[in-house]
Amino acid sequence: MSKKASMNDSNTLFDVVERVLDKGLAINADISVSIAGTELLGIRIRAALASFETAARYGLEFPGGVNHKLTAWQEAMELRENCPGCGKRQPVEKLLKEGCPWCGWVSARAKLTEEAG
Repeated sequence: MSKKASMNDSNTLFDVVERVLDKGLAINADISVSIAGTELLGIRIRAALASFETAARYGLEFPGGVNHKLTAWQEAMELRENCPGCGKRQPVEKLLKEGCPWCGWVSARAKLTEEAG
């Protein structure tokens, strides 16, 4: 019996695109056309699809002319994690020191700092 996809399934197109951009996708292909053992055409394809944050994390190179001093680029370079409470991506330091501004989740470290202060 096959399972039909419903609107409540978490595998929507948005979720798939978000996962691909978060984890990254690499395509490597070597194509050659040969006749009687003689290679006539050789094509190498190397492609990567990822968000700026993921690409920066894995050290992928960007085309020349990219201004790394922009605020958006600096934010992309910042280490982020999913909030344990709501799952939204937040800067790690902010989660540890202050908690999540979206759902109010507070880390044990932030609770200790709050109690000590």
